[in-house]
Amino acid sequence: MERRSFYVRARCNRAILPMMPLRLYNTLTKKEEIFSPIKKEIVTMYTCGPTVYGRPHIGNYSSFLMADLLRRWLEAGHGLTVTHVKNITDVGHLVADADQGEDKVEKEARRIAGAQGRTEITAADVIGVARNYESEYLADEHELNFLEPAYRPRASEFIPRMREMITALISQKNAYVTEDGIYFSVTSKTPTPYGTLSGNTLDNLSAGARVDVREDKKHPADFALWKFCVGMNEKHLLRWESPENPGGKKFPEGFPGWHIECSAMSSSLLGDQIDIHTGGEDNIFPHHECEIAQSESVTGKKPFVHLWLHRRRIQMGEEKMSKSIGNVLNLSDIIAMGYDPMDLRYYLLSVHYRTNLKFTEKGLDDARKARTKIAEWMGEVEDSEDSEDTEEWKQKFSEAMDSDLNTPEALAVIFQAMAWSRTKGSLAACKDFMALVRQTFGCFAAQRSQDIPKEVVALLAEREAARKAKNFGESDRLRDAIAARGYELKDTAEGQKVRKVEYMHIHPDVR
Repeated sequence: MERRSFYVRARCNRAILPMMPLRLYNTLTKKEEIFSPIKKEIVTMYTCGPTVYGRPHIGNYSSFLMADLLRRWLEAGHGLTVTHVKNITDVGHLVADADQGEDKVEKEARRIAGAQGRTEITAADVIGVARNYESEYLADEHELNFLEPAYRPRASEFIPRMREMITALISQKNAYVTEDGIYFSVTSKTPTPYGTLSGNTLDNLSAGARVDVREDKKHPADFALWKFCVGMNEKHLLRWESPENPGGKKFPEGFPGWHIECSAMSSSLLGDQIDIHTGGEDNIFPHHECEIAQSESVTGKKPFVHLWLHRRRIQMGEEKMSKSIGNVLNLSDIIAMGYDPMDLRYYLLSVHYRTNLKFTEKGLDDARKARTKIAEWMGEVEDSEDSEDTEEWKQKFSEAMDSDLNTPEALAVIFQAMAWSRTKGSLAACKDFMALVRQTFGCFAAQRSQDIPKEVVALLAEREAARKAKNFGESDRLRDAIAARGYELKDTAEGQKVRKVEYMHIHPDVR
């Protein structure tokens, strides 16, 4: 299939400006490349979402925001249609991202039960934990003004596709069976050699903290596709019928490994090959490395992903922000510090995604001041009289964004435009530019929602997903549920808008 580069044509004083290609850094090839959708004007994009065993921290949201920014720029800056998938991992993600140990969601369910004085838990307890943290996550995304993806698949809903892929991998000799599960063989023949994405080589790849050593594994880096509910996993609560055994003997019940889940969801919803895959730097190895190996082996198509983007870590002092370390902040912490969620969004987007951000309260304070200045200028632009629009600032802004999403340079252009428009008295000439900036950054005209109850915010996110799926009956039901909680909902071109209904009590004698 012919692949076409997509370019923007900008007009300035009726002259056609040079066409600007979007260049992005591809983790797979280790260089910037001109982005070219597989299908003209349509982009398929997959983002690794949260594992719902706790509330995501701002380090998690920094990678999600990178994906949101990219999608906004593809749509607002390039006029492309983006089919975006962002998954929910609700099973199979084991502690330390290893092949052995407790499921992260089950471990949290046991912790909660223990705090309540209970010694036993059920599958319903585990599912309840997952849905509760999923609801908190959706509420956080709403407050941070994320665009709603086309699909939010849960891993537990795609077990049949996982079984199908695993059976194919066994038949193709890319996977083998042990007493405790089914493993992918990293030394088997794969379209893209294992280790290409991360730079690891099989000769040097030793068993580290993220790869568990087992005597029955052919290579230390072989990873679990499926775990049987035997031995230390005998009491695993979320379990399903295992993949079909090409050898004939039925396998015991089990549950999927973390890596196969994303391959199953992306292929089911986006096809065998996709344009863009995003995630945090921690996902490069082993998760994304494993996705490439198993996806390409099943389909025989290379590359599985044309362009990989990864967000560098958020650091607290000299250490990365991590739940395992315990140095995390979540959105409620930021609000408790007196900041608007949009201040956090601005702060995280103001640093280039391939730069480590050392999070500080001063940095967040500076972000609030800068965002306030831009928002005030936008108010002046909106109130100004109409005049001939200028393309100069849109051109410069686009050049920055097209240069691997160079947000620091893009923000510098905004401040230059602010100074120019006030000095020249040409505020109205920046109206189109202002609209482009708003669409791209998403933190200057977003609805404030800190005072909206979390349950209402979660219902809003569920309704947006129902509308995307054209499930209008469910959409209407959720509208009624929101109204029953005292909130009026309006659907606008910019999305759902909600406000608290204020009832005015009139004395019966007053008409």
